[in-house]
Amino acid sequence: MWNAYPQWLNPGDNAWQLTAATLVGLMSVPGLVVLYGGVMQKRWSVNAMMMAFIAFALVLVCWVLFGFNMAFGKPIHILGAHHGFFANLIGIPKDILGHVGEQGQASIPLVTTGPSFHFPTSTLAYFQFVFAAITPILMLGSVLGRFNFKAWIPFVVLWSSLIYTVNAFLIWGGGWWAQKGAVDYSGGYVIHLSAGISGFVAAAVIGPRLRRDREVDAPNNLLMVATGAGLLWLGWNGFNGGDPYFAGASASAAVLNTNLCTAIAFLVWVGWDYLTGRKPTLIGSVNAMITGLVAITPAAGYVNGWGAIAIGFIGSSVVYFALNYLSRLRPFRNVDDTLGVVYTHGFAGLTGGLLVGIFADPNMIVYPGVGKTASVSIAGLIHGHGVLLKWQAIAALWVILFSGIGTFLLLKLVGVFVPLRMRERDMEQGDLAVHGHEVYPSDVPSLSFPGGSPAPAARPAEAPG
Repeated sequence: MWNAYPQWLNPGDNAWQLTAATLVGLMSVPGLVVLYGGVMQKRWSVNAMMMAFIAFALVLVCWVLFGFNMAFGKPIHILGAHHGFFANLIGIPKDILGHVGEQGQASIPLVTTGPSFHFPTSTLAYFQFVFAAITPILMLGSVLGRFNFKAWIPFVVLWSSLIYTVNAFLIWGGGWWAQKGAVDYSGGYVIHLSAGISGFVAAAVIGPRLRRDREVDAPNNLLMVATGAGLLWLGWNGFNGGDPYFAGASASAAVLNTNLCTAIAFLVWVGWDYLTGRKPTLIGSVNAMITGLVAITPAAGYVNGWGAIAIGFIGSSVVYFALNYLSRLRPFRNVDDTLGVVYTHGFAGLTGGLLVGIFADPNMIVYPGVGKTASVSIAGLIHGHGVLLKWQAIAALWVILFSGIGTFLLLKLVGVFVPLRMRERDMEQGDLAVHGHEVYPSDVPSLSFPGGSPAPAARPAEAPG
C-alpha cells in the first residue's frame, strides 16, 4: 500500500507553510502591484505595475538557482578562515533543484534548538523566495516615476543576489549576527530596513521625478490603493505566521500580535491627525497600517500582547512625526522618495527591531519537550537584561551601512552600461513611451466590419410615441 507522506513530513505543517507562502506572495502579486498602480498618477500606473511584476519573476529564477543556497547554507570558509565575520558571510549548501523532495534543511536561528522541519526543501525554498521577492518591490516604491525599466532588470538581479542574500544569511541563516544573538522574527531588518535604506539611496542617486509629478502627486484610483492595502494586511498573517515553521502556538501568537499591533498603529495615526489639526485621509491610513505591520514584523513571535500594543503605539508615533516633520529637514527634504518608503519601512523596521530588545518575552516560543525558548537570549530589557538590545542596535547599523553603500555601488555599476534615469521626454509621456499603452486608454479604435469597411454610426434613439 502506497504512503502519500514520507515519515518525516507533517501534512499540517507543510500545508500551513505553503499557505503562508502563498499569502506572502499575494502581498506582492497582486497586492503591491495593485497598490502601486492605484497610488501613482495615471500615466505611471502601468510602469509601476510592470516593474513589480518583473522583479517578482527575476527574483524567483535567481533564488532557485543560487539565492536560496547563499542565504541559507553552511558558512563557506574564505581565505582559510573558519571563524569570524567574513567566514560567515554567505553559505553554499547542496543544489536545491536536485533535492526539492527531501526534508527541508537550513540553519535558521529561530528553530535551530527546536525540532527538525516537517516539510520538504521545496516548501522552505518557496516560502523564503516570497520574502526575497517582496523586498526589491518595496524598495521600488521610493523610485517610481523615473527609474529606467531597462536598468531596473539588472539592478534587481544584482541587489537580490548581493545585498538581500547576505543580510538574510547573517541574521536568519546562522551567520555572524545570528551567532551574536541578534534576532529578526520575520524581516524588520532583512526586508524592511534594508528596503527603506536602499530605496532612499536609489532615489538620491537617480534624482527626483519631474516637477509636475511632485507638485500634483494625486493617486489615480483610491479603490485600487485600498484593495492593495487590504491584501497587505491580511497577507501579513502568512508573513509573520509562517516564520515559526510549524502550525503551532507561536504561529497563532504571531498572527494575533500582527493584527493587534496594526490596529493600534492605525488608530494612533488617526488620533495624531486630529490632534495636529489634520483630516484623516485614506493614504495616511494606509501608511499607518503599513507602519504597524512593519513595526511588529521583527517582534511578532517574541513579544506578548502588551508588547504588541506598545510597538503599535510607539512605531506609529515615530513614523508619523518622521513623515510629517523630519521629512522637512536635510537630507530627507532633498530626496524624492516617491512613496516615503524610508519612513514606513525603514523607520518602522528600525523601531520595531530595537523594541524587540526591550519587549521580547522569553516565554513566548514553546516547543514541547525541547524547552520554553528557542534561545535563552531572546529576552528584552524589561524581562532581564540589555544584551539583546545591544545586538539589535549593532545589527541595525550593519544593515543600514551595508544596504546603503552596497546599493550605491550597484547603481553606479549598472549605470555604466544602462542609464539609470529615464529620458526626460519619456518621463513627460510616461507609460505610452515605455510600454506602449496606458492604464485608462484615451483613444478607442473605431469598430469595423469584416473587409475593412467602417461601422455605421449608431442612430440616436427615437423618443417614445
